Amino acid sequence: MLNKRRVLTLLVPFIIFIIGAVLLATPLLKGSDPSKLDSALVGQAVPAFTLQDIYDENKQYDASIFKGQKMLLNVWATWCPTCYAEHTYLNKLAKQGLYIVGMNYKDDRKKAIRWLNDLNDPYQISLFDQNGMLGMDLGVYGAPETFLIDSKGIIQYRHVGDLNDKVWNNKLLAIYEGME
Repeated sequence: MLNKRRVLTLLVPFIIFIIGAVLLATPLLKGSDPSKLDSALVGQAVPAFTLQDIYDENKQYDASIFKGQKMLLNVWATWCPTCYAEHTYLNKLAKQGLYIVGMNYKDDRKKAIRWLNDLNDPYQISLFDQNGMLGMDLGVYGAPETFLIDSKGIIQYRHVGDLNDKVWNNKLLAIYEGME
């Protein structure tokens, strides 16, 4: 017959395991998306910045470029294999008339220009964020990331990962169409 101490020795670790498993599984059971990283900037204006154009280091842009029409801000880099996979789809969206601003993130300017020349440039404006400061202000974890920005320059949504037909049609298109 088991004594009380022996029962507690077996029962306590089992209870701790069950509690831990429930805590870890709860987000998955609720249907949360582990690829979705909430942004503290959703609902806020794009942070103030001054960045060079990717092609012309004498040309500079600031946050005013995000006002006047709804758009996508796509964060990309030549060192990012997922960005390469996504690039064809961005060209498709641009041909459909979407206004897309590209932000080359922590990259080499010459490599980035060669990339855009070789793969076609889907961006109406191409920002060069060599040191990643705007990326840091936006809370960028890596590339690719895409922000949906309304005509007032307010960030409406942040998507981490590549854009593709499924992501665009099942998640982002409705948000984009609902923006002013």
